[in-house]
Amino acid sequence: MSHLSILLEILSHGEGLPLPEHATEESSGFDLRAAIEGSVLLEPGARFLVPCGFSMKIPKGFEGQIRSRSGLSLNHGIVVLNAPGTIDSDYYGEIKVLLANLGASEFELSRGLRCAQMVISPIQRCNFTVTSCLLEEGDASESRRGTGGFGSTGVD
Repeated sequence: MSHLSILLEILSHGEGLPLPEHATEESSGFDLRAAIEGSVLLEPGARFLVPCGFSMKIPKGFEGQIRSRSGLSLNHGIVVLNAPGTIDSDYYGEIKVLLANLGASEFELSRGLRCAQMVISPIQRCNFTVTSCLLEEGDASESRRGTGGFGSTGVD
């Protein structure tokens, strides 16, 4: 499996935390850790912008997607609010995670907590052409769904 090289700049409040890494050889994402001093209590319904203590240079043609960690979501209701959060290749600021507590209990965020994960993905640039009709007569891409959305195909 090939590896993409990404430059990291560790910020002063991120010193001492482990570098981002994939948990296993087959892991799609790598963990992001909370670079906070002490701890922060996240009440039910609250949100908090978690600094990760580093900046990164994502290569042109790629993006970083910040996603929730499944265990935090299932066990505590802690989710990435704007999931997936997008980090563009032309952003060089600190990586931060917008967490929300959708659970029924308060949750303590502590320094070094693996609070989210990031996946690096290729992007595709688009050129748009305006048309008066999306489908041509007999178009094989016509589907049962058509213009229906938001549950139009039923519950099954």
